[in-house]
Amino acid sequence: MELYTDDFFMKHALREAQEAFEEDEVPVGAVVVVNNKIIARGHNQVERLQDTTAHAEMIALTSAFNHLGAKYLPEATLYVTVEPCLMCCGALYWSKLSRIVYGASDVKNGGLRFFLEEDGLISKDRWPFHPKTQLVKGVLEHECSMLMKEFFQSKR
Repeated sequence: MELYTDDFFMKHALREAQEAFEEDEVPVGAVVVVNNKIIARGHNQVERLQDTTAHAEMIALTSAFNHLGAKYLPEATLYVTVEPCLMCCGALYWSKLSRIVYGASDVKNGGLRFFLEEDGLISKDRWPFHPKTQLVKGVLEHECSMLMKEFFQSKR
């Protein structure tokens, strides 16, 4: 079986984000991967559904739960183009993912800032995800942040 890289799967999440952009949604995309296979996809649909909880991560998680017929995803990795917000951090905690990989940080709406210590790191006792979940940040960061910047510049 061929092994794919984090960059490979983040490019798929970026395609989802591009779809959100084209639908005039904040361009965040996500994919859920198990055994090197994408089992679920999602992009922001807040405007379409008139639902403030319709974030890319939430849609991808729901799709993954349905696909697997399970309420936990301990073998899965979530790839998301932008740092999860506080709401999504809670959902990711309960999902018990193996890994969370994100592209661009979000200083304004990112949820991880609520857990940072003074040194800028997250201590073990403030870890916002399942204890076994690994966090990887900055994958294709430039591409992810440029899509967000382009979207918000078009709104001005």
